[in-house]
Amino acid sequence: MPHAPSIIPDIPGTELHDRDTRQFLNAHIGSLCGLRDGRFPGSQPVSFTTRSVELLEKMDFWVCEKTDGVRVLLFVVFNGQTGSQEVYLIDRKQRYFLIEDLHFTHWERLDDPLTDTLLDGELVIDVDPQSGQHFLRYYAFDCLVINGENIMKKPLVKRFARLRDWVVKPMNKAFARYPEWKEQAPFEIVDKKQELSYYTSRVLDVHVPKLMHGHDGLIFTCAESEYLPGTDERILKWKPPSENSVDFKIELRFPPFPENPSEPDFYAKPIFILNQWAGNEDYEYFDEMDVDDAEWEKMKESGEEFDGRVVEVTWDQDRGWKMFRFRDDKPHGNHKSIVGKVLVSIADGVEIADVLGRQDAIRTAWKEREARRNSRPPPDQQRQAQRPPSSASAPPPQGGGRPSAPPVVAGLRR
Repeated sequence: MPHAPSIIPDIPGTELHDRDTRQFLNAHIGSLCGLRDGRFPGSQPVSFTTRSVELLEKMDFWVCEKTDGVRVLLFVVFNGQTGSQEVYLIDRKQRYFLIEDLHFTHWERLDDPLTDTLLDGELVIDVDPQSGQHFLRYYAFDCLVINGENIMKKPLVKRFARLRDWVVKPMNKAFARYPEWKEQAPFEIVDKKQELSYYTSRVLDVHVPKLMHGHDGLIFTCAESEYLPGTDERILKWKPPSENSVDFKIELRFPPFPENPSEPDFYAKPIFILNQWAGNEDYEYFDEMDVDDAEWEKMKESGEEFDGRVVEVTWDQDRGWKMFRFRDDKPHGNHKSIVGKVLVSIADGVEIADVLGRQDAIRTAWKEREARRNSRPPPDQQRQAQRPPSSASAPPPQGGGRPSAPPVVAGLRR
């Protein structure tokens, strides 16, 4: 599976440093998502193993390429104090970046601003292969909250439909009405292309060759499941077994001066300790990273600070753990529970040929589930069949069954 080169973008906008406003926004997002602990609400995948192939046959999954960009949530909110819409990008460190000149409109009323909407996606630099021109784009792949309505309990099929029809399409309609909005927008927002899991070959043969950004595998997401903050066992991250990686916090331990054993020799090559996250601010020793003399010289020439940073490493059968890149977008390395699962995926690696070889079986199982669903009566008819006879029918619901828009949240800047 050939990989396109990656250009990792810096997050645009103005970082929000006011502590009170950040805490208020965290609490507001937590309230919208039904979370009380103030953590980053985004979901995280698990590594692909042979069991994952079996899961693809048991449940409906979607598949897309694994974009190599910056994972950020996009939050749209209406500031009642200033009377204006505000848009923020939120990274995994829960840093907020205020984005100017980006407008989100209501799906039915283009003159009304959208509010209290939370999207999940990847910020990417696309490079036009012909002109070499760079384009910053946000590839949205999920929606947690739309105009104040929490839709995390809905299956991915319905969440993605809301994202596409209630966010992306209205934005494009607004651009047609107000061309200056499109010209001033700091980046484009698109809904990420998805395929049914039995069309994995289509992702590789059709989608990947057209990509203008880096990619490093595949993501399978259960189309039947709700959105789950934190690690989600039904989001599967496939990489070639040789490229499965782990994020550790690196620690450099320098040898002592021969003349003064109490002082470290910062000119000598250190030992590169890989520490796994144990929760809170605690780390535990896991292993050492291999760095030869030539690599150490390059490290020194780079001028980069290595000690205490989160690094992504891969396993080399001959040399052990090798550094791939820094992961400054993450506040911590992988939790030790995740490290164990990645080690299983390295030992129990699944080649892409094995996944493609099960496409027909995945399709057959999917169609059988679909036939069973279609053979059952709709839920209303099921309830009617189970309801005892009554002399009077219930009155019809009032108001057309569609909830009204939530009230505007006031006082976001205090």
